[in-house]
Amino acid sequence: MNLNTIFEIQSEEDFTKLALTIFKYQFKNNKVYRSFCTLLNVYPSDIKSIEEIPFLPIQFFKSHHVVSSTDTVQQIFTSSGTTGTATSKHYVTDLSTYEQSYLNAFKYFYGNIEEYIVLALLPSYLEREGSSLIYMVNDLIKKSRKPESGFYLDNLSTLKDTLVKLDEKGEKVLLIGVSFALLDLVENYTFNLKNTIIMETGGMKGRRKELIRNELHNLLMDGFGVDKIHSEYGMTELLSQGYSKGHGIFNTPPWMKILIRDTEDPLQLLSNEKTGGLNVIDLANINSCSFIATQDLGKNHVNGSFEILGRFDHSDVRGCNLLI
Repeated sequence: MNLNTIFEIQSEEDFTKLALTIFKYQFKNNKVYRSFCTLLNVYPSDIKSIEEIPFLPIQFFKSHHVVSSTDTVQQIFTSSGTTGTATSKHYVTDLSTYEQSYLNAFKYFYGNIEEYIVLALLPSYLEREGSSLIYMVNDLIKKSRKPESGFYLDNLSTLKDTLVKLDEKGEKVLLIGVSFALLDLVENYTFNLKNTIIMETGGMKGRRKELIRNELHNLLMDGFGVDKIHSEYGMTELLSQGYSKGHGIFNTPPWMKILIRDTEDPLQLLSNEKTGGLNVIDLANINSCSFIATQDLGKNHVNGSFEILGRFDHSDVRGCNLLI
């Protein structure tokens, strides 16, 4: 299969055609996914639309080897996971597909990476091995080709000085950070930034109490002196990301789509503006599984955008238990 076609999708028709092709490919080549579909009594001959495709519960990445390729695994991305809990493992057989995905998506939403200075405040991710976010941001830093681009761990005063200096010079700056670290920064320093995009990647990682998005964004907007906070929606199990340019409204690149499922009946999809579980189609996941039922709650909007409204608790949604 020509992987380039994934990043050349121009229409809904292109997306549907490729998604159905990838479903057939993964049913044939992914033992875990095929077993799951077979248990549901679903076969490729039954599938005429993307809405009929079964979505693999994301927990399978913790308990099974989810691959659709016989190629050598080049990288295993792992989730952070709290002590004592199983971590997700995403076996990636083609890192170039991941690189194409995040570089094309960044260009799609923000333009050429070389126009930006990328500052990264991701301490909890830097402190462990196997983070797909660190892999992506590290490559964005390299591709920016700016000497000022780089990671910051606990050196908040240096980051503050760098941010102020670059912003005053009129440089285009992207500060990408985990929520708790961005809060630490604005609790220590106050900014009035004019040329800087602040992008949070979510997650308090047990460092602080969880805040609802509006509360978090208001604190960050006040602290950085900006009128909106951008967000990145990604996870270990996906090779693509959605982005929000403010107000918690996310969009996906053309090779990724969000469907919403009923929390009581996971095989039932919901219409726009109704809250349910997020099902993700990520065509870049061609070598693992492109059809994933996440543990995030959200809703779709008529214009194709979506919101994240929370997560299922650790007892898991009833429907996912039924599926597993």
